[in-house]
Amino acid sequence: MQTIKEVCVESLEDAVIAEKNGANRIELCGRLDLDGLTPSRKLIKETFSVLKIPIRVMIRPKHSSFVYSEHEINVMIEDINFCKSLGLDGVVFGCLDENSNFDMTQMNKLSKIAKPLNVIIHKAIDSTNSVINSLSLISNNKNINGVLTSGGQRFAVNAIDILKKMLDLARDGFEIISAGGITYENFDKLHSQIEGKYYHGKKIIKLK
Repeated sequence: MQTIKEVCVESLEDAVIAEKNGANRIELCGRLDLDGLTPSRKLIKETFSVLKIPIRVMIRPKHSSFVYSEHEINVMIEDINFCKSLGLDGVVFGCLDENSNFDMTQMNKLSKIAKPLNVIIHKAIDSTNSVINSLSLISNNKNINGVLTSGGQRFAVNAIDILKKMLDLARDGFEIISAGGITYENFDKLHSQIEGKYYHGKKIIKLK
């Protein structure tokens, strides 16, 4: 089974280097120092015009909360529609309510608008009360294609059993994208333990 290595980058330069060095896919973000925000439309457009590998774009209008107002949801819709107009591979977002559970009303709305793009729910799942229950919730939405997660922990290495359980529970074709401290240095060891197909990280491919 081929493994897919997705690199999160915040510049065109790093995106080009990642593709050259073997990345299978890019997650394009702004402000990785804030765990990723929506990148500028200029960067999205430039990166899409240059890269040949699939690009997914972070849709996150603010740091640090994943609780969004109606205005913020409308901003996310505008950004999703821009990504649709370019024909990108997908968008990445996640919405929580005040009780640290997924706000499925918001996520159902955004995921429906995003189609036919791939829709990935990001590590907001790791801030919910139960990653397993949250996986069950989003799995019921056929417009959602996957989730990016470190199994409820900060680092994947601390959640091997949970990640394996999520892989077992996921419906066919649903991407469980393991993340959290996965680098080109520890990838082989972690992959041998998780046995997944999809992996994500800033340093999962050697960029320099």
